[in-house]
Amino acid sequence: MKAAVCRAFGEPLSIEEVVLRAPRPGEVRVALDACAICHSDILYAEGAWGGPLPAVYGHEAAGRIMALGEGVSGHAPGDRVIVTLLRACGRCRSCLTGRPYQCEAKYDRVGESPLSLPDGTALEHGLSTGGFAEEAVVHVSQVAPIPEGIGAEAAALLACGVITGTGAVLNSARLQPGESAVVIGAGGVGLNAIQACRIAGASRIIAIDLSDEKLADALAFGATDTLRADTPKLRRAVMALNEGRGVDHVFVAVGAITAYAEAPKLAAAGGSVVMVGMPPSGATMALEPVVMAASGQRFIGSNMGSTVLARDIPALAAWYGQGRLKLDELVSNRYPLDGINEAIAEAKSGRVRRNVIVMGA
Repeated sequence: MKAAVCRAFGEPLSIEEVVLRAPRPGEVRVALDACAICHSDILYAEGAWGGPLPAVYGHEAAGRIMALGEGVSGHAPGDRVIVTLLRACGRCRSCLTGRPYQCEAKYDRVGESPLSLPDGTALEHGLSTGGFAEEAVVHVSQVAPIPEGIGAEAAALLACGVITGTGAVLNSARLQPGESAVVIGAGGVGLNAIQACRIAGASRIIAIDLSDEKLADALAFGATDTLRADTPKLRRAVMALNEGRGVDHVFVAVGAITAYAEAPKLAAAGGSVVMVGMPPSGATMALEPVVMAASGQRFIGSNMGSTVLARDIPALAAWYGQGRLKLDELVSNRYPLDGINEAIAEAKSGRVRRNVIVMGA
């Protein structure tokens, strides 16, 4: 099969023939129909978080089950599924206490990888998924059924960008009706945080970004107000929009340290800063603990939106069917697998919501 292989950080991916082994016990093999390009894939390919090479990245995918490994039940060949990086053993303490997104089981993405080059060289199973390929073998916990009425391109977005943004609001922050919010960053994840705030009944949703085009997108997805990130005295501007106070929740949907440093200033006393965007490893910020303690503010980490696939995907699908959740509107452009480098270059420009690789296009 063909896959996009990363052989050197920062270099274009190469489309190569790759060997994909049969599914082992607990695994499924999926013929992929679509895989969206997430900024995390780009950062991995650039070496921001390290990792071994060569590798096949891509983790926001959808397709059809081809084969089942021993012991897999509840699925059948031909079933349409999303494919995510959320791999869960179902036995560790995190899994048993309802936090499969923090599964403690170790997975060797090279030693246990289902991918290899024709000469036998092991390929890193990028983000435990390897979705920039025509097919994938993943653990059964990484797939969830796609309800009727959702196309593969829109469904692929549910595997990461949508659940990361909506889950930050609904699961991590547990925003309540009438509460106010700031979303810093109106890209693919930020737009989903914005529409989750709308669905949850937020009274004020203020989107902040440097791009006027993205701020226009934010209004289309449910923001009540927008501010440019370079607005002088940003804290005062936010308070002026929110009855003279900071907001209840600040969602940082970009990986910029400057955004994280600004976020606590925008939150009200007792408010939360929800950490969604992923800066490169080693990037740090400074905090004055006495301010946090005196104000009673909270920092909340939100890994993949604290998502439980069996709980959250059906809800998101229902909202999509009701016209409350936008999915199709998130897709900016479609590319064939051999156009992946062009798709990534465009995604890096910041001018798109989500570019999607469509297999067989």
